[in-house]
Amino acid sequence: MSQQLKITGLSCQHCERRVGEALVAVAGVESVSIDLEAGRARVEGAAESATLIAAVEAAGYQAEPC
Repeated sequence: MSQQLKITGLSCQHCERRVGEALVAVAGVESVSIDLEAGRARVEGAAESATLIAAVEAAGYQAEPC
């Protein structure tokens, strides 16, 4: 299953890495790819959208499904 999230606040590679690490740590996530310029993350796996959003917010960014 693939999900996309719009991430607000991504401005550099450090941000990209931090969000990626937060998402990969969620149970059920198989892989994460982040498009820094578009401010979007594609998450592969069986994790719930709300759990992914909570992980991004815990890392200090805002997220919503897109």
